[in-house]
Amino acid sequence: MSTRRITDEPAYILHSYDWSESSLILEAFTRHHGRVALVAKGAKKPTSNFRPVLLPLQPLRLAWSLTGEVGQGDIHTLKGAEWVGGHVMPVGDALLSGLYLNELLLRLLAREDTHAQLFDLYAGVVRVLATVDHEGGHGEALEPVLRAFELLLLREIGLLPALDAETATLSPLAPEARYTLVAEGGLRATMAGERAALAGAQWQALQRSLDEGGPAGYTAVLRAVMEAGSPAATELKAQLRALLQYHCGSPLLRTRQLMMDLQSL
Repeated sequence: MSTRRITDEPAYILHSYDWSESSLILEAFTRHHGRVALVAKGAKKPTSNFRPVLLPLQPLRLAWSLTGEVGQGDIHTLKGAEWVGGHVMPVGDALLSGLYLNELLLRLLAREDTHAQLFDLYAGVVRVLATVDHEGGHGEALEPVLRAFELLLLREIGLLPALDAETATLSPLAPEARYTLVAEGGLRATMAGERAALAGAQWQALQRSLDEGGPAGYTAVLRAVMEAGSPAATELKAQLRALLQYHCGSPLLRTRQLMMDLQSL
């Protein structure tokens, strides 16, 4: 069986869990290899060089040995980890938001499926989260940043329908009419009693921003979300969260449950 080594790979740790008394299994999001599973042998030992480095929401450079064929979803052996630096750990609401993004990536991305542009977007969002008030404030930019990431994540993995036409009929949206994004039906006219909806013109603006693509795409989507205003952003949040949960399957996202529990205190 052939063995080769990946070195100096930009990465973030999405999740870790125990493997034996002294080691960890890591789920890492990397720029050139997508989501990979790595075993960090001895990482739980007090003397391990890995221990202070393998933290979530921190930019890293990883090295690992790759055994077998690419794309087989094997668990590889971590050989090196270096903290790149550049920002502090998010705290408070920003920390919960970052862990929520990690859970989305963990549940929605297939192993070893490369998403370089999504990686760059995630890295940018994490930098924003690190700037949110360290005294526990929510931060004005936090909610629009999350909505923009959710939209671009859904589009990147092919789960977002066109937002400028009704999904079932492909009919163009009427600017003043109200439409709702639903998991099993895509974008459709809002039914009586439904509260979460946006005007056709707002959906069309979001689609135009998504169409920009490239490095400017995130900025355009963020601007479109902010221009929609607070009430529309709240309704967009409900629809995107329902769509994401549908595709993540059961159980409820742990970070969402934690947020709801904290809000009920």
